[in-house]
Amino acid sequence: MELHEYARYDAVGLRRLMSAGDVTAGEVQDAARRALETANADLNGLALPLFSPALDHAADGPFAGVPFLLKDGGPMAAGIPFTMGSRAIQHAAAWHDSDLMRRFRAAGLVTLGLTAVPEMLLSFATESVRHGTTRNPWAPDRGAGGSSGGAAALVAAGAVPLAHANDGAGSIRVPASCCGLVGLKPSRGRVPCGPDMGEAMFGMAYEFALTRSVRDAAHLLDAVQGPAVGDKYTAPPPRRAYAEELGADPGRLRVAVTTRAWSGVPVDAEVAAATERTARLLEQMGHEVVEAGPAVDWDAAVLALRAELVAIAATFLLGPRPPDPDLLEAVSRRALAELRDLTALDLLGRLDAQNRVSRVVGGFFTEYDLLVTPTLAQLPAPHGTLRYDDPGHTVTSWLDALLAYGPFTSVFNVTGQPAVSLPLGHSVEGLPVGVQLVAGYGREDLLFRVAARLEEAVPWRDRTPPGFVGRGR
Repeated sequence: MELHEYARYDAVGLRRLMSAGDVTAGEVQDAARRALETANADLNGLALPLFSPALDHAADGPFAGVPFLLKDGGPMAAGIPFTMGSRAIQHAAAWHDSDLMRRFRAAGLVTLGLTAVPEMLLSFATESVRHGTTRNPWAPDRGAGGSSGGAAALVAAGAVPLAHANDGAGSIRVPASCCGLVGLKPSRGRVPCGPDMGEAMFGMAYEFALTRSVRDAAHLLDAVQGPAVGDKYTAPPPRRAYAEELGADPGRLRVAVTTRAWSGVPVDAEVAAATERTARLLEQMGHEVVEAGPAVDWDAAVLALRAELVAIAATFLLGPRPPDPDLLEAVSRRALAELRDLTALDLLGRLDAQNRVSRVVGGFFTEYDLLVTPTLAQLPAPHGTLRYDDPGHTVTSWLDALLAYGPFTSVFNVTGQPAVSLPLGHSVEGLPVGVQLVAGYGREDLLFRVAARLEEAVPWRDRTPPGFVGRGR
């Protein structure tokens, strides 16, 4: 199978080729390995050499034979090492599969490697001392986003059709925007995060994937959604398979749109224009579109996000050996030092802020079916913009810098609604621009209905980056 043939298919397309007998799973895997080696040489998206052999997987799942990657974000697959992008984590490996990993295996996904992340997964730029800089296939001088930047770069380059990702403040949607991908953050409780935790980062982090098509996201969510045994809480079960929503009529929706960041930071004119074009398109489709947004208390939203730092820090502070400060980057050292002095009352105050923001945003979705915003406030940033290893940063100044770049995504980590970034725009320079759609809690079905219509109206399948492996060399 030639690379240009392999790279043009999404995951569903590859599976159908294999089911029809047009290509074997071995031929697909061979093409994927060649594509990954080629793309990684340019983009630096892998955290480790490729697995040989691939991880065990079912031969009869809905994605049987489809190449796949895991994120270096913590214990996922039994025996597979992880570093969270840090030199301070050494010789760590998962003791057993996570619930989600078992579902990836059962779906038949062929896991070939581990993707690069920033240290502690705390940046919207995948730049670390341990892994180096991950480059964007649309423009090698620009970032691929973070923290799922390695996954995004390699999916966008056509090396794999989809890859595992997770999202604590925008870490699926931000790299999706930077790299021209579909990035769905599911509802809280939709995808399991156990068995080693009851809720990821106090319910503000979410597991799923990055894809190139809406249909891949829908089919994959069908394969992995639903509660695991003993889950603390779960999302409402879907009315039917998400794949069946792709051609369904969403009805006439009440849609709110805003390009104003709740923090008041400026939004790039080209980014705002892509959101406004999407709003006009939805209006042409027959929806009622008004300018509105939830009245988010930004200070409370940021305070709630600081609760996540406690959960991240626990990975480092509660291990068998305290991390060597000399092996940590500057913001990590600051964060761990601050959190050692945090009291239980401080943490409860942060969780109270989460509740207050959640009540306001939940109320907003009793009046509106959908909210449309930019995904990022800016175009994909040049490397070095966020400076995670800058010793001049405090935790506060770091969060200010992070959320000035990406002010639209983190609110919905706090509140739990599903949100998706779609590649609906491009800048004059040819850089991808993502537009975020948010629905009420548990309404991934509605997001898929609308996203499929937008994908049909503004197709992005043939819009590939200069670094796409299928272009040839």
